[in-house]
Amino acid sequence: MTTTTETTPVIPLPANAATALTGLGALLTAASAALPWTWTSDFPGDLTYTGSPAGLQWLALAAGLLTLVLLLATHGVTGLRWAAPLRSNNAVLLAATGALAVAVYSVAAISDELGGLANLEPGGWILAAGGLTTLAGALGLPLDRRTHVPLRILDKRLYLLVPAAPLVWIGTHAVPDDKPVAPVLTALAGGLALATGAVLLLQLGHLANSWLRLGKVERRLPTPRELPSWAEILLIIVAFGLGLFAITFGIDTEYGELFVGCLLLAATAVPALGRSGLLARLRALTVKHRPVTTGAAFAAAASFPFTQTSDQYTSVATNILIFGTVALGLNIVVGLAGLLDLGYVAFLGVGAYAAALVSGSPASPIHVQFPFWAAMLTGAAVSMIFGVLIGAPTLRLRGDYLAIVTLGFGEIFRITMLNLNGTTGPKVTNGSNGIPRIPDLEIFGFNLGKTHEVAGIELGRFSNYYLLMLLVTALVVLVFARVGDSRIGRAWVAIREDETAAEAMGINGFRLKLLAFALGACLAGLAGTVQAHVSYTVTPDQYTFAEALPPNSAFLLAAVILGGMGTISGPLVGATLLFLIPKKLEFLADYQLLAFGAALIVLMRVRPEGLIPNRRRQLEFHEATAPARPTGPADDTALTKAGA
Repeated sequence: MTTTTETTPVIPLPANAATALTGLGALLTAASAALPWTWTSDFPGDLTYTGSPAGLQWLALAAGLLTLVLLLATHGVTGLRWAAPLRSNNAVLLAATGALAVAVYSVAAISDELGGLANLEPGGWILAAGGLTTLAGALGLPLDRRTHVPLRILDKRLYLLVPAAPLVWIGTHAVPDDKPVAPVLTALAGGLALATGAVLLLQLGHLANSWLRLGKVERRLPTPRELPSWAEILLIIVAFGLGLFAITFGIDTEYGELFVGCLLLAATAVPALGRSGLLARLRALTVKHRPVTTGAAFAAAASFPFTQTSDQYTSVATNILIFGTVALGLNIVVGLAGLLDLGYVAFLGVGAYAAALVSGSPASPIHVQFPFWAAMLTGAAVSMIFGVLIGAPTLRLRGDYLAIVTLGFGEIFRITMLNLNGTTGPKVTNGSNGIPRIPDLEIFGFNLGKTHEVAGIELGRFSNYYLLMLLVTALVVLVFARVGDSRIGRAWVAIREDETAAEAMGINGFRLKLLAFALGACLAGLAGTVQAHVSYTVTPDQYTFAEALPPNSAFLLAAVILGGMGTISGPLVGATLLFLIPKKLEFLADYQLLAFGAALIVLMRVRPEGLIPNRRRQLEFHEATAPARPTGPADDTALTKAGA
């Protein structure tokens, strides 16, 4: 049998020297956080203090310590071996890459913001040296590598962009600004420059892949030492506490530079922990204590408002929950049943409008005010009815034809809401003005619009709605989990994989697809009822196919695909990223959407199956290299697509 992997260093260094170099670089990276990086407080976060880390310095400290801990753990240091059960140096390399990414980005951001490298203090130079030293040492460690990776060369015609871009740029500056062709040439020059950069970066990536040849050598996860149940439960609670801290830190970032640094660190730290085997150990504990895991996850999420001093970031978290809940509903339609719905945000709008009309708004022509539970049921029921009405005549279509019809429904809904203004149609929705002044919800005498004190902590309006939306999200998760594991859920998956074969086996494809459409619409309408009260106003322009900010149909579909179709946590993670990234990248101004699009392309190129894929989806993209499911020593049964 031919061996396709090996364990060798990329840079030929003695093992002890590589270990010492990596450890030194990690220590330098962490130590730089205690030194000033700049001489002026003009850079966001004020990195001028000694012994008092702030902003990006905390990320450097975390990256350096993570690299050092994984390095010591892979070498079997007593007391740290739990951090790297697989003893893979690839985990150290990923952590070292994160340290270098934080260092390079921090130095570049300071240089760009303050006007040159001359603004760096010794701490900044130590950070840069530490990042480079860490990566150089990690490349000298024995790494899991493939024996051969052929170099891929792009189409040679693409390299014509390299001389063309500067020529067009020079020609653009030679044309006077008052000429009509000047804006066209400027746009053309910018497009060529971006295309040239993309080609060069892509080819550089192929060169790096051929040189590094990083792979994965299969190692069986060693059997952990038996711990008392209370200790395992305590570990689960600690893990969720750390997760809450990390998420809170990311949401509470006050400026874009720090958020980008968080993304860079998370993009390397999470894979590093996965490659070390620590996440697999934690996953085994959560499976063993599933009820405790569910309770800990809910408690951690419910604790978020109590970590905030104002509603500034709780409002962001509330909107993320609304976006994530709607994405979970779409996941039933797209992820389980395989129905491409491009107008799904319309069901969110149906629920929001239905709730707004019956919640006592002065602008509502109905002039009724239902209690909270009745308004939610009304929004969910009306959305479900619309789902059935739209799905019944259209779900006999498949593929692109169904996508076009659902896209049309989304636009028809928006235009209809605009026309029900009393001029071009009956006065129901007030047209583009929408339905304003939707009163706050009151549940059992508890007014969600007022500030309340719980355990000595004041909870503002958005904190109240966050906790309510958390309960709605938990309900949607429960529905998704129960339906996905039922006979109906398995029938949906069969229809998604091959509808013709499923119908040949006796599955009523049309009826089950209509059920998926109706259930997905109902869950979206449920979230829409809360959104109407959170935003105070419901207008048609909130429910479009594509806009710069979510929720809209394009972002919802992207959240499901990016997070991982057919899973529960995948769309929630995807929705969180897709909501936070555009909001936190506002400092890029005109380049915001460009950076956002580039980030999506990179993510889908690296993880086409999604950030948190299910087993079947992962095998579809990586069947040749998918790791075997952890089994006992006597069980060597291979896992196939059918087995997944």
